[in-house]
Amino acid sequence: MGDNENPYNRGNILKDFGPQPFVINIEQAAKKNNNFRIALWTGNHLQVTLMNIGVGEDIGLEIHPTLDQFLRIEDGQGLVQMGKNKGIYDFQANVYDDYVIVIPAGTWHNLTNTGNKPIKLYSIYAPPQHPYGTVHETKAIAMASENHY
Repeated sequence: MGDNENPYNRGNILKDFGPQPFVINIEQAAKKNNNFRIALWTGNHLQVTLMNIGVGEDIGLEIHPTLDQFLRIEDGQGLVQMGKNKGIYDFQANVYDDYVIVIPAGTWHNLTNTGNKPIKLYSIYAPPQHPYGTVHETKAIAMASENHY
């Protein structure tokens, strides 16, 4: 898909483009996203989502028992906390623009925005975590529609 054929470059609204072949400037897409979460590409074995975490907000403590997760911060800063037991963090680190967070399956985790602007990030799940076409405008909507542990 060339630049002229890229849906993002034509100014279309972000949506789930899977499972077709797809090319996008992920940094621009992540920075454009104002939804708490939106699925950008969902395939049979992988999913890419974009997230927007407001100032002082967090993703919410969660665990994915059977999938690994990759997060990349495109803009903003935060504190990531992880551990094998709920609420007990064996690992924590400050994260900033261009940082990557890798979360192994079965790990409790949370990301809190500690900066003065929204965190813009993308997440890769393997296998997919959310239904095709997922759009959660707010964290409250996400919490109501997800099976959190």
